[in-house]
Amino acid sequence: MSESFVPIEDIAKHFSVSISTVRAWVRQKHIPEDTYIKIGSTYRFRVSDVESALTSSKTAKKSFDEAEYQTRRDEIMNNIQALESSYEYDLDDDQ
Repeated sequence: MSESFVPIEDIAKHFSVSISTVRAWVRQKHIPEDTYIKIGSTYRFRVSDVESALTSSKTAKKSFDEAEYQTRRDEIMNNIQALESSYEYDLDDDQ
């Protein structure tokens, strides 16, 4: 019997990373398209295939670090943008 597909949360838990990191790995092609299926915005992965793909690369550790860095950077930038948009700066009131 073939291996079943699992949700993104299971992949994140398996690798002890955030769901955002798994999404970054997909975007950055660290997780190959043949290791998952996508239906609408929902992903399902085969754990053993993802694990093989991520660990077979000589630069797997570097890929993890870069993906995690990029994900955290993106989250920080999104938080900054949200904070900036929540505050209305009226320069005329300061004068």
